[in-house]
Amino acid sequence: MYIHRSLEPKFLKMSAFFKAVLVTGARQVGKTTMLKHLSKNRTYVSLDDVDTLTLAKEDPKLFFMRYKPPIIIDEVQKAPELFPYIKILCDESEEAGLFWLTGSEQFSMMKNITESLAGRIGIMSLYPLSMSEINNVTFDDPLDFTIDALVKRESQAKPFDLNSVFTQIWKGGMPQVQNADSEQRSLYFSSYIDTYLMRDVTTAGGVTDEMRFRKFLTACAANTSQQLNLANLAMLAEISQPTAKAWLSLLERLHIIYLLTPYANNKLKRLAKAPKLYFWDTGLCSYLAKWLSVDTLINGNASGYYFENFVVAELIKDLEYHSANYDLSYFRDSNSKEIDIFLECEGKIHPLEIKLSASPDKREVKKYSVLDTNSIPRGNGGIICMSPAVIPIDSCDCYIPINIL
Repeated sequence: MYIHRSLEPKFLKMSAFFKAVLVTGARQVGKTTMLKHLSKNRTYVSLDDVDTLTLAKEDPKLFFMRYKPPIIIDEVQKAPELFPYIKILCDESEEAGLFWLTGSEQFSMMKNITESLAGRIGIMSLYPLSMSEINNVTFDDPLDFTIDALVKRESQAKPFDLNSVFTQIWKGGMPQVQNADSEQRSLYFSSYIDTYLMRDVTTAGGVTDEMRFRKFLTACAANTSQQLNLANLAMLAEISQPTAKAWLSLLERLHIIYLLTPYANNKLKRLAKAPKLYFWDTGLCSYLAKWLSVDTLINGNASGYYFENFVVAELIKDLEYHSANYDLSYFRDSNSKEIDIFLECEGKIHPLEIKLSASPDKREVKKYSVLDTNSIPRGNGGIICMSPAVIPIDSCDCYIPINIL
């Protein structure tokens, strides 16, 4: 059964405006499935097919004589030779939505697109399924931290408990694992790493030492939601720090990990300089870290880290899919005062803590006073947590239940 994606309205709006639209994202997150679901009488071409890829690379002009727009081209980053011809075809037509493109490697595509399709293409990302998508929940409005807006979202959300949240964290958001049992989930992630990830890191990043790269992946999973320590990751994987840095960049390009940078502002003295490491899919992360069941993950010493990872990913999905123009960072000062999220949006900074608790200590929000001296005014914030309801803490902050992201 098809799971409707929150990106669909934004995608269709972009397609009605731009002549080409590119959806980026990790392998298997559902890019092709979404485009096929939305398409009507549109040719589909996958560059995973060797013969089709050969034609695209060796004779792109003939490729477009064979496959005419409107068209879906899957894994377009494999044939950058197509981009100049897509530009020509866009310029020859007044029609919007001619090309629907997908790609699983971010930065190499961006260079070609910047050079060839600037002004002609809309670009967006699709992520693993969110909790609201899995629960078939559609929120009427973009995320807003005022109490009235949060209460409205709460009325539209589905109930949750600790087990349901951690089941989602443990399974992750890959569409194929949603109805899988424990054994099927393990087989899926094992195959995902072997079939897609290892192949892509070899072709995109030139990785030749598969054993050490797998060690590196596992080391990253063991350090999720923590400040990046390159020396430690390099030691665990038995590689040099420059290699660890290059492999980290590769995992970013393939949409496997996300690095949250520390907040930078001259008026706020900060201690942190390293980013924090998160996985886009907590299911893959928990598989790599060998959390064998939901119960062991809930009761393990890493449960808080996994909850934080889950919240950060859910927050970004919500912001991205609702066209928000935002900056996300975290803050840590010389007194070890840390705030998990600074969300800068519409001229304000919204401070957010993440706590695996139904009733976190309300004094946590006192840390937000650090923003009183900042040049950018603070907005509403709160503590994203397991609270069953939106509960005001003070005039600016609330307990924010995880199910309303």
